[in-house]
Amino acid sequence: MRDKIEIPKSGFNFDNYRRNAFLEKQGLSLPKPIKTGTTIVGLLFKDGVILGADTRSTNGTIVANKNCEKIHYLAPNMYCAGAGTAADTEQATSMISSQLELHRLATGRQARVITAVTIYQGHMGAALIIGGYDISGPGLFNVHPHGSTDKLPFMAMGSGSLAAMSILESRWTKDLERDDAIELAKDAIEAGIFNDLGSGSNVDINIIEKDKVEVLRNYAKPNERAVKEQSYKYKRGATAYLKEYVREFIVTEGDAMDIS
Repeated sequence: MRDKIEIPKSGFNFDNYRRNAFLEKQGLSLPKPIKTGTTIVGLLFKDGVILGADTRSTNGTIVANKNCEKIHYLAPNMYCAGAGTAADTEQATSMISSQLELHRLATGRQARVITAVTIYQGHMGAALIIGGYDISGPGLFNVHPHGSTDKLPFMAMGSGSLAAMSILESRWTKDLERDDAIELAKDAIEAGIFNDLGSGSNVDINIIEKDKVEVLRNYAKPNERAVKEQSYKYKRGATAYLKEYVREFIVTEGDAMDIS
């Protein structure tokens, strides 16, 4: 006789919560969520799509890289801005790019932007803004780490997204000219840079149009270090000290380091 199959009940399931609470009482420390810092934006303009990103890479409270690349190549007509865990964004964009190339070779056609969105289903620590120009015209999508997607004329993601979105919402209009759209993307990224500690350094811009892509690496450098007004080198002996103690070391032949 077959066992009776129990149909899962609808609604939330709190079994994992009870398990985690039990393990925590046993002394097991639960993993902590990782906070990553980035500001990325995407917007449509009259003739295509623009993607923008800052260039600061952080490891907790430490700035690991001041000039990293957060806009990744997917296909000749498509690029992607990534926020989140660096390893996940690199792996996700590499996987999408590989699958798009295989799709292009198998069909003999240029890949559509929506194809990249269907390939990446989330469930990784990567938030992506995918932009490109295909047979349907310019397209702009985002994919959240939990898998939900949006199709919008402008968007921002990352820890500095609130500051960037305030600029986009106040200034974006339909059929923006190319130069105006570039400046809008730059200003949105700079808003994230100046209002979010996880974002910083320079501004990268990618312009994707029909049969043409322009990559503006370090388009703006709002945080360039200024030249020091004075010399802060002090003469030898300028620092006062309370006492002096000299310890002499005697090195015998048997203790000497072998440098041969």
